[in-house]
Amino acid sequence: MTDKTKRIISIILMAIPTLVLIMGGVMKLIGAEPESVVQFLTKYGFGSHLKVLGVTELIIASLLIYPKTNKIGFLLASCYLGGAFCLELSGGQPPASTIFLTLLWISMFLSNKEMFLPLSAVKNK
Repeated sequence: MTDKTKRIISIILMAIPTLVLIMGGVMKLIGAEPESVVQFLTKYGFGSHLKVLGVTELIIASLLIYPKTNKIGFLLASCYLGGAFCLELSGGQPPASTIFLTLLWISMFLSNKEMFLPLSAVKNK
C-alpha cells in the first residue's frame, strides 16, 4: 500500500469518529439529543452535565482535526469513547462507541505508527 493510499484511508477513517463527536457535541449544546439518550445519561448521573459533555466533544473533535494536536486529540478521544463504551456496557446498551474507537485507532495507526510502535521498529520499515 502506498503512502498516499494510507493517508487517504486514514483521513476517511478519522473523519467518521470526528464527525460523530461534532454531531453529538452540537446536539447536546442545542438540546436536540434524543430523549432516550438524555434519559440514559440522566439515569447514570450525567443528565445535568450534557452541556459540559457537548463542549468536551467539540474540543476533542477540534484537536483531532488540527494536525499539530491530533495526537492529544487521539488520546482524549480514546479516553472519551472508552468511557462511553463502559457506560454502554453497564447500561445494557449495544456498545456502538467501539465502532468509532476502532476506526480512530486504525486511522491513527495508518497515519502515525510512532504512537504504537517503538521508534526503531518504525524506522526499519
